[in-house]
Amino acid sequence: MPAHRSLTAAATFTLSGVLAAAISLSSVEPAQGDQTGLRAADPSVLRVGGTYVSVQSTGGGIAVRQASSTAALASAPARQVWSDAHDLGEVWAPEIVRDGGLYHIYFSAGRGAAHRMHVISSDSPDSGYSAETKLALPDDKWAIDGTLLTFNGRRWFVWSGWAGDTNIEQNLYIARMSSPNTPTGERYVISQPRESWERVVGNPYINEAPEAIKDPNGQLHIVYSANGSWSDQYCLADLRLRAGGDPTYVWDWYKSNGCLFGSDRATMMAGWDPTVNVNGPGHHSFVLLDGDINTSPPAGPRFPLMFHAVPKGTPYSWANRFWYTGTFTWWGETTYRRANVPGPNADTGWSLKFFE
Repeated sequence: MPAHRSLTAAATFTLSGVLAAAISLSSVEPAQGDQTGLRAADPSVLRVGGTYVSVQSTGGGIAVRQASSTAALASAPARQVWSDAHDLGEVWAPEIVRDGGLYHIYFSAGRGAAHRMHVISSDSPDSGYSAETKLALPDDKWAIDGTLLTFNGRRWFVWSGWAGDTNIEQNLYIARMSSPNTPTGERYVISQPRESWERVVGNPYINEAPEAIKDPNGQLHIVYSANGSWSDQYCLADLRLRAGGDPTYVWDWYKSNGCLFGSDRATMMAGWDPTVNVNGPGHHSFVLLDGDINTSPPAGPRFPLMFHAVPKGTPYSWANRFWYTGTFTWWGETTYRRANVPGPNADTGWSLKFFE
């Protein structure tokens, strides 16, 4: 068994203020995640009751699949729910969210510097979607990989974008939403690719594919992909909002000191091991009930995950990416450190371990 899959933890978990017993990850480990038959990128998956719903960019539009497990999604029929009738251009990384009883699919469309975020909505996951609406994100700059979340009773939108009109670096931004379709107020940068381990591959340097989740203490995390998606240095890293922090204040966010899920040991955070079976894991999806971070953490010691990667031994290219099933677990008492910035230089709390 690979070392990173045979970890045991004497960590204790505090869930809703109740102290749970220490657990052994190897003794309760579910079936190993695996490569699916779906040669594609950017999985977005949520669970509605006992049904798993995924969305992907395909055929010049967007398709939805439904299955009884994440592993079965690849063989489920893909139902086209939107086509690019208005010739918006490249359609990237659709993200399915459930809010107020409706399904919303956010996606980026455009050509070159024209990429902007759009949304379609329906009361059914795989039919009846509205025509696309362009999101009026503040400053109206290049934007991809956007998703909606609700934290502390407020809606937020987080995405990857440019500060200006040139392709220098991709930052992570957050803005308030007054409704699933309506941004309000300013955009605020919460992460820039400035650490050495997230600048191994650049031109541009990249923070993208943000995915939100709430830890057992109720703190917000944005797990994102770093380094170029065209390289095997692609990896997942974490932003953790300090307890009681302001999501719009960049220095209330603490960044992991390295990749938490990647295939290069040199870029991994100390205590985290590289992947064994895949290269460049990234652009993941926490498979949550209704896609709602307020249902996280789900029950059990290991939680479902989907991500894209390239099988080891295969040339790394966009065309060779597959969807993979995997799992993650919360990892307590983890300190993220920083220097030469406002606020405390260290913050200790929950982090995440990811498993192929």
